[in-house]
Amino acid sequence: MLSNIIVVFFCIIIGVASGYAIRKYIGEGKLKNAEELAKKIITDAEHSAESKKKELLLEAKDEILKMRIENDNDIKTRRDEVQQLEKRVLSREESIERKSVQLEKKEDTLNTKLEEVKAKSEKADLLVEQRESELQKVAGLTADEGKKILLSELENEIIQESALIIKENEARIKDESNKYAKNIISQAIQRCAADQVAESTVSVVSLPNDEMKGRIIGREGRNIRAIESLTGVDLIIDDTPEAVVLSCFDPVRREVARIALEKLVSDGRIHPTRIEEMVEKAQNEVDVAIKESGEQAAYDAGVHGLHPELIKYLGRLKFRTSYGQNVLKHSVEVSNIAGILASEIGADVKLAKRGGLLHDIGKSIDHEVEEPHVDLGVELARKYKESELVVNCIESHHGDVEAKSVEAVLVQAADTISAARPGARRETVESYIKRLEKLEEIANSFEGIEKSYSVQAGREIRIIVKPEKISEAEIALTARNIVKKIEAELDFPGQIKVNVIRETRAIDYAK
Repeated sequence: MLSNIIVVFFCIIIGVASGYAIRKYIGEGKLKNAEELAKKIITDAEHSAESKKKELLLEAKDEILKMRIENDNDIKTRRDEVQQLEKRVLSREESIERKSVQLEKKEDTLNTKLEEVKAKSEKADLLVEQRESELQKVAGLTADEGKKILLSELENEIIQESALIIKENEARIKDESNKYAKNIISQAIQRCAADQVAESTVSVVSLPNDEMKGRIIGREGRNIRAIESLTGVDLIIDDTPEAVVLSCFDPVRREVARIALEKLVSDGRIHPTRIEEMVEKAQNEVDVAIKESGEQAAYDAGVHGLHPELIKYLGRLKFRTSYGQNVLKHSVEVSNIAGILASEIGADVKLAKRGGLLHDIGKSIDHEVEEPHVDLGVELARKYKESELVVNCIESHHGDVEAKSVEAVLVQAADTISAARPGARRETVESYIKRLEKLEEIANSFEGIEKSYSVQAGREIRIIVKPEKISEAEIALTARNIVKKIEAELDFPGQIKVNVIRETRAIDYAK
């Protein structure tokens, strides 16, 4: 509408302007015609503007009518919504009023009950006081004495509950941790199952006949004295048919004597000069065998870069035994187990293998020097420029010195695994019996123990408790206390299973 009105006004302005232009530029003669033409243009413009104005007015009226209709419809819709909301609010107010009435009734009821409960509580307190006074009179106990009895009973209950909690936690921890630990250890043992050989302080040399014994002794015993002086080994020639026994605590010397004597017997020429030659050849052979054994052990363990002298000391362990276990094979086995354990937990595999291989290197010279093999091993490792971490693995593998690395702890564990597995070591009968007796003595020292038996070669102790003194829940605490005492008072390889047994007894009498 506004645009149309503007157009009309523009037309009028144009008409006026055109008239003015015509009047200005046309001569006076044509002024009349121009005025008529201008009037005509103005009249036409007024007529067109009037018609446009009417059309626009009609359109505006139609638009206003439509807007009024839409507005009325919107107002009607809003009214309907407001009416619905008013209805909902009224219904909610009614329900709230009903609930408030019910709550008032319930509150009155609760107040009444609270008063009743209060009255009953006061009455109960009076009854309790009366009963307590009566019980004190009957039992002859004061309140403090009664509290002590209650506290003792409560303490027993707490002990039983703590025992149950300990038992449950132990079972849970075993289920969660033993799976992973057993898997690692079993893999380590399976992957390095080195054969173990049993050796002693004597070697036996077979002879083709008993006449050879006289030739070994020689005239006035010169041959046997030459052999013993050159090798440092005692020759035992007795009634054993076709055999000579070599006895010496140094296994390398014993091996030299054995090889030399076998060469002499096979050659047949036995005299001091020949004995000296054969002993020298045997010594050279043993030196070569020692070096080859050390190199082979380092190769089997996967340890490289060892000093040549350390390899020789390592090879000497081939002729050294500990509790019937060959020390060189034990060292290789410890190295492999430590390496496997280190790889499983993400530690330094090379360091663990090196420390495991050299942990008993001091045993190669402990016959010659009166020092513990751990100290000798530390001196050798430092002498031949091994790292301090390797030295610590050697120094701490018996627990005398604190381990400074995870690998040192793994070497301790691998050493225990290798030494403790069944068949790896032999014990003397005396030490074995003493350990069994000490186990049973420790178990019997606890109150409530009826009998105890050491079984499985001292790897397990079975303890029978008195059921009237130790409850079902308390046997877990009893087992834990026995374990702690065994660990504190007894030295043993591997682990000892403590099995506490409690039986239920039903006793009756026929009359």
